[in-house]
Amino acid sequence: MDKAQGNTQIDTDVEKLEQYFLEITKKDICLAFSGGVDSSLLLKAAVDAAGQNGSQVYAVTFDSRLHPSCDLKIARQVAGELGGIHQVIRVDELEQEEIRSNPVNRCYLCKRHLFKGLKLFAESKGVDTVLDGTNEDDMHVYRPGILALRELGIKSPLAELHITKAQVKALAAFYGISVASRPSTPCMATRIPYGQTIDYKVLEKIAKGEQYLRERFFGNVRLRLHGNVVRLEVDAARLFQVIEEREELVKHIKELGFDYVTLDLEGFRSGSMDIHVAAHRNS
Repeated sequence: MDKAQGNTQIDTDVEKLEQYFLEITKKDICLAFSGGVDSSLLLKAAVDAAGQNGSQVYAVTFDSRLHPSCDLKIARQVAGELGGIHQVIRVDELEQEEIRSNPVNRCYLCKRHLFKGLKLFAESKGVDTVLDGTNEDDMHVYRPGILALRELGIKSPLAELHITKAQVKALAAFYGISVASRPSTPCMATRIPYGQTIDYKVLEKIAKGEQYLRERFFGNVRLRLHGNVVRLEVDAARLFQVIEEREELVKHIKELGFDYVTLDLEGFRSGSMDIHVAAHRNS
C-alpha cells in the first residue's frame, strides 16, 4: 500500500488485513472458499501474505447441492486467478435427517457438519488454523451458524476486524478481484420456510427460476417458496421492469411447476425468511 495516499478508509482496511494475514500465515492456513466476494478477499490477502512468509494457503470449496451449481465453477475460476491450493470437498447435507427437516437452527446444524469436515481436512494437511468469510454485518442479523463456527474454533477475520460488507466490496474492487461486484448466493434452503422438508427437486426448480431471473434482471434476485406460491424478490430499481415483463416471466415460472407468482414490493432483502426468528441473535 502507498502510504502517501493518506489515511482513507480503504488504506486503513488494507493495512488491517495485511497485518492480520502477515501474522496468521506464519504457518499454513485453511480457508473455507466459496468464490464469493468475502472469501475471495480473504484468499487474496492470505496468498499475498503467505508469499512473504513462505507458507501455504489451502482454499477449500464445498461442492454442495444446497448451493447454486455456478458456485463451484466460479470458485475454481477465482482460485485460479488468486492462487493458493484449491481443494474441493463433496458434501450432501441432506444425508442428515436433522438438517433435512429444516428446523429454525438449520444453519447451525449445517455449518457444524461442513466445518467439522473442513477441520478434518485441515488436520490431514497439518494445519491448525481454519478461516471463514463471516463479516461484521453478519454479526448483527440472524446467523445461527456463527455459533457452530465459534464452537469449532473457526476464525473469521472480517468479523474480527469489524469489516462490513460494503467495506469488503470496496476492498475487493481496490484489489481488482473479479467477483468484487458479484451478488451473494446463499444456501438454497433459505428459499423455503423453516419446518418444510428440504427437497432437492424443489430446490432445483427454484434454482432454474432464479437463473432465469438473474439473466433478465441482474443484481440480487430471490425466488422464495410459500406452499404453491412463489414470492419474487429483485432489487428495488428493477421492480418496474419486472411488472413490464410480467407476462413472459409468469409463463416461465409457472412452466417450472409453480401455481402462483407474486412480486414482493419491498424488493430484495437478505434473510427475509427469518422475520419470525429475528429476535434471536448470535449470542
